[in-house]
Amino acid sequence: MKTVLKISNLNTNDDVISLREVVGSNEGVIACEVSLSKKEVNIVYDDKSVTIDKIIADVEELGYSIN
Repeated sequence: MKTVLKISNLNTNDDVISLREVVGSNEGVIACEVSLSKKEVNIVYDDKSVTIDKIIADVEELGYSIN
C-alpha cells in the first residue's frame, strides 16, 4: 500500500529525522520518504504487517498533526 500523510507542523530537519525513524521502525514499512518542503510523508507499507492507523498513532504520539 502507498499513503501520503500531510503533516502541518513539519518544520525542521530534526522533524524529518524523527518522522523517518518512527515510521520506519514499524514492521512492514517498506519505504518512507519525508518531504520538508511539501510537509508530507510518503509511505509504502505491507498492510498485512502494519495498519495505517498504527503508523498515524505513532506519528501523533510524537506530537505531529496530520491534516
